[in-house]
Amino acid sequence: MKRRFLLRRAAAAIAAAAFPLVPVWSGAAIAKRREHRVEIGDFEFSPAALEVSVGDTIIWVNHDITPHTATATDGSWDTGELANGAEARIAVTANTGSDYFCAFHPVMKALLAISKSATH
Repeated sequence: MKRRFLLRRAAAAIAAAAFPLVPVWSGAAIAKRREHRVEIGDFEFSPAALEVSVGDTIIWVNHDITPHTATATDGSWDTGELANGAEARIAVTANTGSDYFCAFHPVMKALLAISKSATH
């Protein structure tokens, strides 16, 4: 009986010590994170301007037969080469550059309007 009591007490102490290490996310904070898709086709990014927030994810999908990239003008991020049908994603941070282009076709340009807060 005493052994069972000590085991329960030890388990409770371990659980109490572990809980402060687990991040607590409110449902509202999680719901505000969004995924945005940018379609690449006919040598254009669509949409050409996109409003995003820190914490969001952007997904680029290439529908052209030629490869493309989405590359931040300030060099802060790059999707790498996207072949036909390929996709890449980045998570938006406070340091994410706002305008981008295709490294293979520099006339292809687009803009991200980035809110530094995690709300839309």
